[in-house]
Amino acid sequence: MNSFFKQRRSGVVLHPTSLPGPHGSGDLGPNAYYFIDWLHTAGQTLWQTLPLGPVGAGYSPYMGISAFAGNPLLVAFEPMQSQGWIDAKSLQAEFDDRRINYPLVTLWRMARLREAFDGFLRYATPKEKQALADWTKAEHDWLDDYTLFMAINQIYSPALWPDWPEMLALREPSALAQVRLECADDIAFWSFVQWQFDVQWRAFKAYAHTKAVLLVGDLPIFVAHHSADCWARPDLYLLDAAGHPRVVAGVPPDFFSATGQRWGNPLYDWAAMKVDGYRWWIARVKRQLDISDVLRIDHFRGFVDYWEILATEPTAVKGRWQTGPGDALFAALTKALGVLPIIAEDLGTITPEVDALRERTGFPGMRVLQFAFSGDAKHSFLPHNFEPDTVVYTGTHDNDTVQGWWQTCSAHERTLAAHYLATTCHDIHWAMLRAAAFSVARMSMCQFQDVLGLDSSHRMNTPGTTGCWSWRFKWDWVNSKMTEQLLQITAASGRCNVERLHLPPQ
Repeated sequence: MNSFFKQRRSGVVLHPTSLPGPHGSGDLGPNAYYFIDWLHTAGQTLWQTLPLGPVGAGYSPYMGISAFAGNPLLVAFEPMQSQGWIDAKSLQAEFDDRRINYPLVTLWRMARLREAFDGFLRYATPKEKQALADWTKAEHDWLDDYTLFMAINQIYSPALWPDWPEMLALREPSALAQVRLECADDIAFWSFVQWQFDVQWRAFKAYAHTKAVLLVGDLPIFVAHHSADCWARPDLYLLDAAGHPRVVAGVPPDFFSATGQRWGNPLYDWAAMKVDGYRWWIARVKRQLDISDVLRIDHFRGFVDYWEILATEPTAVKGRWQTGPGDALFAALTKALGVLPIIAEDLGTITPEVDALRERTGFPGMRVLQFAFSGDAKHSFLPHNFEPDTVVYTGTHDNDTVQGWWQTCSAHERTLAAHYLATTCHDIHWAMLRAAAFSVARMSMCQFQDVLGLDSSHRMNTPGTTGCWSWRFKWDWVNSKMTEQLLQITAASGRCNVERLHLPPQ
């Protein structure tokens, strides 16, 4: 087991887009730093985000158009304003401070990023321009394909890449060379945006470390079909000759859905990936570990076996299980990168083979308290049944808030939870958070909405629906009482310095 997981820690799940701020969505500006300060004051040592890549269909961070790039919406304007690349007057706008209006905000922010790039070209010092050139050269392995993809996508959107002109869809070298000439300015712009994301994120990460806060990233197992990754390396996916998926990912019917879930992501050609020693996966994990201190890998069971659905099928009912790469992939990753600080998302129907792989890798699994009360005292998600190599969550981004869950759960769940947690509705979020913190699980996480005690209208995502991922909070919802309460729970449960626990003299 990675030594990181031997220490008791706790933290908060909050995507940076949910932060307050004047520019339509949260970003890496001052409010990200304020949130680090708040985490430190509340005794928290972990900040878990959702995937940080550029969002794709439905604005979901789990359908990103690059497994390597950063989300342009997270690039803050304040640093570029201070460098004289964009004028403060251009940044004056009025947006909803409770929800992200993605179409409106995306158009506005991208226009401002174009202005900042123009300002950079005019006013940047030779040293600054050299810094961009050096960074572009260092990141060319993924950046060249990403920036080219974005430049072409601008021309042909909303068409998916297999529907681009055939010479571009199939990456004919002379056609790509022509685009590089004709779209050189756009390619340079996308490089600039990614450079600014990287510069700002690394400064933010360094600041977090000064406050003893570590960053937990999120790595989806699959990538979107309309992505730079799939277009650049179609040989690594199960596609037809034109680039369309032959089969797609999902999960079979279960208690929650009679037709299962048809996610639609293209499936990997694991045999092709094995030929070069899983180089793409090594590069992907290395990049994400450069950004974050720890990674949660989504849908861990897919590395053992995964549900394959014919692309022509409208639902996930008619699928079949196929064998994943298993130990071979993680052996290659460990050989290349060393011991991996990874959390395995092992929720849902988990087989003994999945448990065995997780145990062999040494990755801690996950337990979600909202799922713990559907059975009896033997339920594996109840804290008295935990093992130490566990990460416990009050709820994840796919869950309701705890208060929302309490209002809609079954009578059986409410009765068991009330007895187990010794609570009533008014403080159910604190009771659940306290149960997680005092468990033997070495990592305890909660949604920020549960610290604030918010209801269902504040949930981040409702799986299977549209219009999600837009929630934001306001600083006046945060008060010293809840901050102090979280600190004392954290200190008393041994998840931060005991000196911060307010005890009378012995």
